Amino acid sequence: MPRILVTGANGQIGSELVATLRERYDHNQVVRLDLQPPSAPDGEAPDGPFAVADVRDRETLADIVARYDIDVVYHLASLLSASGEQHPDRTWDVNVNGLKNVLDLAREHDLRVFWPSSIAVFGPSTPRENTPQQTVLDPTTIYGVTKRSGELLCRYYHRRYDLDVRSVRYPGLISYKTAPGGGTTDYAVDMFARAAAGEDYTCFLERDTCLPMMYMPDAIRATLDLMTADPGEITVRDSYNVGALSFAPHELAATIRRRVPTFSCSYDPDERQQIANKWPCSVDDTAARTDWGWAPEYDLEAMTDDMLDHLRTGEWEGESAGA
Repeated sequence: MPRILVTGANGQIGSELVATLRERYDHNQVVRLDLQPPSAPDGEAPDGPFAVADVRDRETLADIVARYDIDVVYHLASLLSASGEQHPDRTWDVNVNGLKNVLDLAREHDLRVFWPSSIAVFGPSTPRENTPQQTVLDPTTIYGVTKRSGELLCRYYHRRYDLDVRSVRYPGLISYKTAPGGGTTDYAVDMFARAAAGEDYTCFLERDTCLPMMYMPDAIRATLDLMTADPGEITVRDSYNVGALSFAPHELAATIRRRVPTFSCSYDPDERQQIANKWPCSVDDTAARTDWGWAPEYDLEAMTDDMLDHLRTGEWEGESAGA
């Protein structure tokens, strides 16, 4: 049974991935790492082992890998697109230097690594419809630059050192467990939350801005399916396109309104609109479907039903980690 380390474990993807991994394996096999301990109900200890560390601190990371005898790392720690534009130097340091620390430790200790890329690697020269797996990549944000740099770094470590590192380009991720936290696609999460609370919403993107999206259960499944695939099936070693949903804010609002008739959405685009304008509307994920059998389970209707059902009774648990 593998010993697993999840960095950025308090975030949107990390918190749900840790829960799924601890269901699949023993709780003590999955170590949760972030800048602070995970939240827990008053008087209760966190569920399973955790470590407090900054991924830029290689020495501390090395101690944790050795202490817990780690075999597999899901390296999720990252600054996002909109917040990254406010702190470009820190974004490079966390997203690229943090990744290199993990890859160097993986090389030294023969670890398998999962690292998420993003649709932010695409840009204005990229075809917006059915964006190919292999295409022009000209990111326009520091977040996108760090993600493309990370893709090349992962591919280099595989070619140079035969390191088993795997990656997907996540679209915008939607979850009922974590609040929006600085991603350009986070409008969808916020719209659901406002509608579930009986409130109206002002969207920071234009009504017709179509972007690729994915419901979190599909994102977790894609991650684990890729990591359990036979190494011989993996033909893409920078990062796989994975598709699921493509919709614009007004389409999501209309879908919600069929369930919450009083819901109203207005539009007041901000600086994130310029980021979204450079991203695809949909991606071609033929390589992922062919190589390791990727296929999403949720469409817009099913996701909307599930999101609203959970948000009406649930609470936010962590920070977002979407695009």
